[in-house]
Amino acid sequence: MGVRLFVGLGANLGDAAATLRAAADALSAADGFADVQCSRLYRTPAWGREDQPDFINAVASTTTTLPPLDVLARLLDIERAFGRSRAPDGSDRWGPRTLDLDLLLYGDQCIALPGLTVPHPHLHARAFALVPLLELAPAATIPGIGSAADALAHVDDGGIEALR
Repeated sequence: MGVRLFVGLGANLGDAAATLRAAADALSAADGFADVQCSRLYRTPAWGREDQPDFINAVASTTTTLPPLDVLARLLDIERAFGRSRAPDGSDRWGPRTLDLDLLLYGDQCIALPGLTVPHPHLHARAFALVPLLELAPAATIPGIGSAADALAHVDDGGIEALR
């Protein structure tokens, strides 16, 4: 038995919907992950920096026996395989991207390591992550915050729309 974790997926360059579907498949194929499930895809207006294309977002859940830093390493490997490069100084943090994979939750653990904070520090304030998270896990809780549904009730949905 492993730890259930949730990964946020996002992209806004190229065929973002196809990229997210392929990234979910890559997550399923990666060593260390089992029982991968993915939410529907959602179109979300750009957030943080609005002078860019809309994002396509989703959340995947999986179980793992990998420690958190190994999970992060695998997620970054998948991002790189899809053409993502991250600026070392973080200057591209809010910019367009081919693929973004964020470790949102790792069981009920709170993790504070260099390069990794779980739960994701902005999860409770981002409807584009909360909506698909709650689709997969309606009773999800965010350690240190509380119910994900309660968090969503206090956040503007920002025009998120499910794709068919």
